Amino acid sequence: MRVLIVTDTFPPDINGVARTLNTLGEGLQRRGYEVNVVTTVEAAEPGGLPRHVMHSMPLPGYPGLRMGFSSTRQILEIFDEFRPEVLYVATETLMGIAAIRAAGKRGIPVVSGFHTNFQTYLEDYHLPGMETVAQAILRSIHNHTARTLTPSTDTAAMLERWGIQNVGVLGRGVDTELFDPAHRSVELRKSWGADDATPVAVYVGRIAAEKNLELAVRAFAVFREARPQARMVFVGDGPRLAALREQHPEFIYAGARTGADLAAHYASADVFLFPSITETFGNVVLEAMSAGLGVVAFDYAAPRLLIRSGENGWLAPLGDENAYLAQVR
Repeated sequence: MRVLIVTDTFPPDINGVARTLNTLGEGLQRRGYEVNVVTTVEAAEPGGLPRHVMHSMPLPGYPGLRMGFSSTRQILEIFDEFRPEVLYVATETLMGIAAIRAAGKRGIPVVSGFHTNFQTYLEDYHLPGMETVAQAILRSIHNHTARTLTPSTDTAAMLERWGIQNVGVLGRGVDTELFDPAHRSVELRKSWGADDATPVAVYVGRIAAEKNLELAVRAFAVFREARPQARMVFVGDGPRLAALREQHPEFIYAGARTGADLAAHYASADVFLFPSITETFGNVVLEAMSAGLGVVAFDYAAPRLLIRSGENGWLAPLGDENAYLAQVR
């Protein structure tokens, strides 16, 4: 079977959606499927899944992400070349809409993916009051596909409340050989000013408004009250990095990391702070837990599925920041 994945973000982009879709495509390929990708970014190195790169522009307020543009005609030309038997459309932008329309013209079934709660980002990016409008647009797009897949039961229930039909859950996994406590690095900890006895808290992800990082800062202040020598490490990049670095020069900023380097950053810390309340899942929670870290998170999505509070992590009721801070003490 020939599968065409349509997505605005794909490696070398560094984010959970890009990594998930690459894993999905490569997994299908290993199982004998023929997979092509329509996306906005060229491959960083030879090999990988064949891709068709469309024109794009930076997402307003977030230059690290792009929004793809393509016409129905361009997508039909890709259909003529690749002859897909099914589409997986993982983006609700103009490129995704063009792909759904083109598939309708050719009678090709489409499965859509809901990977990102963009509707919850609108206030953070200076578009308050638009969430209801965004929900209506998303409902219309997804109801033009045969099935909508999302990574958690929480998000699936939300989509059903919106009136999106035929919603299913496509779970997530983690490479347990890569994300392993064995990759803990004494040298890396030394570079952070930490010895074996120094507690290190880490955040991994986009440095962006929607990630609720002010709560991570407050949580670390609480954490350090009882552990004055503790260190805080931020791993990632994003539009709020410069401001965070200016406001808190005492923290360690490792930038974006991938592969074994990322795995070592996880394993060399002790506690993972995950303050976000806007995730559809939260792949980083799996990675942190696989690397042996205790995770402090809100009780929804991946944390709800994986964490037994007080045993392998700590949960707070969704949105209750005081309860979150209490879990750090």
